Amino acid sequence: MSSQDDKHAKDAVERALKHSGLSRRDFLKLSGGGALLAGAAVGTGGMMYPAAARAVPTNARIVIVGAGAAGLSCATRLARELDGADITLIDRRQDHYYQPGLTLVGTGVWQTEKLLDRNRRYVPSSVNWVHDMVAEYDPDNNRVVTETGRTIDYDFLMVATGLQVNYTAIDGMSENLIGHRGVGCVYDKPELAERTWQAVDHFVNEGGIGLFTRPRGDMKCAGAPLKVAMLTESRMKERGTRDRAEMHYLPPGTGLFSQPHTDDFLRKNFPERGIHIHWDHPLKAIDPERKTATFATPLGDETLDYDFIHVVPPMSAPDSLRNSELAAREVPFTGWLEVDRFTLQHKRYPNVFGAGDINGVPIGKTAASVKAQVPVAVENMIRTIQGSQLNAAYDGYTSCPLITELGQAILVEFDYDLKMKPSFPFISPYQEHWVPWVMKDRLLLAAYRAMLRGRI
Repeated sequence: MSSQDDKHAKDAVERALKHSGLSRRDFLKLSGGGALLAGAAVGTGGMMYPAAARAVPTNARIVIVGAGAAGLSCATRLARELDGADITLIDRRQDHYYQPGLTLVGTGVWQTEKLLDRNRRYVPSSVNWVHDMVAEYDPDNNRVVTETGRTIDYDFLMVATGLQVNYTAIDGMSENLIGHRGVGCVYDKPELAERTWQAVDHFVNEGGIGLFTRPRGDMKCAGAPLKVAMLTESRMKERGTRDRAEMHYLPPGTGLFSQPHTDDFLRKNFPERGIHIHWDHPLKAIDPERKTATFATPLGDETLDYDFIHVVPPMSAPDSLRNSELAAREVPFTGWLEVDRFTLQHKRYPNVFGAGDINGVPIGKTAASVKAQVPVAVENMIRTIQGSQLNAAYDGYTSCPLITELGQAILVEFDYDLKMKPSFPFISPYQEHWVPWVMKDRLLLAAYRAMLRGRI
């Protein structure tokens, strides 16, 4: 991000603050120093989960698969709330990425370094960390097999692997293309988001035809493709280059966002900004040499030229889970972890629970969903260890600070019924506001790290 772009972003926040009549100090007081506001936005809907008064004694062997946001949060809580448990965390990843910030890096708002962390900082000392990956699940025998051939038995299993991004599901697409030939993709890794910003920055300066895609099926942060499109358009307005570009958004179906009120806003907002919507246009193939993209429309394949394209590949559960007995077998959750949507307990294996993106539940895969799911999955696992009735339920709460332009966003919070669940009465979930922007830009990273340590 250039110093000029950084100044534009800061100026946008200052203008919004001035218009609201609040100073930064007033805002921080209102948000309780940022902690309460950020905690709710990360995903409790305003609810807090205090630590257990006394750790539950048990000698249960617990395996947690995955050291992302969900896995680390589960490990922290289980280590704190159980006394005597043998807890094993399986994941070879040493680095930890703040994935909600990838969109900000990919549009030049943040520097890459802000996303980078180390898993070791969050793994409790009492947890045995196995630096490997699970290759096979064997729930009938209560064990997993790692890629190095190690068999690890368990009494209880927490699956928190996240998902996998399938670049090769689009003909001609590969991870190596990102940042070259006008191709961007903010998913998966910080270095890819950084390379995306290079492509976005060039497009913002030079103009041309911009295509912004999203895939069929479940995906991580369904708001991210929208944010990339809107922030790119906002960048062009800031630099005075908007008239150089023709922008197109190509969803795979007939909607832009699952929450109806937000969908209505976007259907009106995009045309007002000159972003053309092409319904039923899932990306099928890309030809980087010719700079063309082919879409599988109901009327047949359609090929469009581009100068910049934001590619969002299809996503799925990791192959090891998708091909296991733990995977759901019925549409629409085929291949995802088959859990009860409320208790997050596996439907066929009661000693198995899930948290985070891997779960086959009908709601967004976001950090907010992780924050809301982890306390439920952990509490219900502990209740199962005790032989008690499950008493915690996940209502589908998720949150998306939907950035509409530099300095403005909509804080969208909703549940399984797609009903809005606003945490703060002074922030309308139906209108653009400066507060969600400040939350996304300045507050949520600290709240995320607190979540990893089980503090919120």
